[in-house]
Amino acid sequence: MILWLASYPKSGNTFLRSFLSTYFFSKDGNFNFDLLKNIKQYPNNKLFTELGVDISNRHEIAKNHLNVQKLINQNKNGFQFWKTHSSFVKMDGYSFTDLNNTLGVIYIVRDPRDVVISYAHHNNQTIEQTLKMINQNYILGAEIKDRIPIYLGSWSYNYNSWKVFNNINKYLLIKYEDLVLNDEKYFEKILFFIKNLTKMDFDINEKKIKKVLEQIKFEKLKKLEKEKGFHESKKDDKGNKINFFRSGKTKQWKNYLDLKTKNMIEEVCQKEMKELGYI
Repeated sequence: MILWLASYPKSGNTFLRSFLSTYFFSKDGNFNFDLLKNIKQYPNNKLFTELGVDISNRHEIAKNHLNVQKLINQNKNGFQFWKTHSSFVKMDGYSFTDLNNTLGVIYIVRDPRDVVISYAHHNNQTIEQTLKMINQNYILGAEIKDRIPIYLGSWSYNYNSWKVFNNINKYLLIKYEDLVLNDEKYFEKILFFIKNLTKMDFDINEKKIKKVLEQIKFEKLKKLEKEKGFHESKKDDKGNKINFFRSGKTKQWKNYLDLKTKNMIEEVCQKEMKELGYI
């Protein structure tokens, strides 16, 4: 069964995956980028082409999400982590996932005022361009031929869509800001959620948690990317790599956003930002 690590882009999903991949899959307790391969991204082209799906046909893709996930779940016993930036949405009447394939969801959310800064840098775009994306029902990859489209939706829609799993106690909401300010407490909370949900017998060890967190400090990840490179980083128009690990800080918006942009985000995302304590 799939345990989704869901989020809007640039919300801390890589931080979460770095912790979980080291905690569960590292033999020596040390982190390296190869460990992230244990938590793959969904959707991806390979999954659908292996099933014989025409990835140039959006309707066929929508129709086969559940079939692909059934195939994933046949290949392994127990549960497995999968990262996604998709909303929990229906496409052409077909659901992104269902309870036959989904064990639960860990949803990581981040202040949209910081998301717009981080995502703009990641995509080598302006704040204005990125603001349109996070405030609209955006489809990632819609303009790229032979690529599985990812239905991000707006920042608000993405966040709200996964809450449905909270009604059946299969949902854990984690704020990126809490992970940054009190990492031990919230990563321990994540581990207890996984243990209770999966009924998996593993130790939640305070010493191990501290060791893993020491391994994945932001500055260490930034240094590792500089030395080894990181396959999830993008390139700018001149072919230069854009650093994936840029800042990682909270409340960057106070120094980066003009008043008009700040007010626009707060107006569009007001309900959710109040709910989360961002305003």
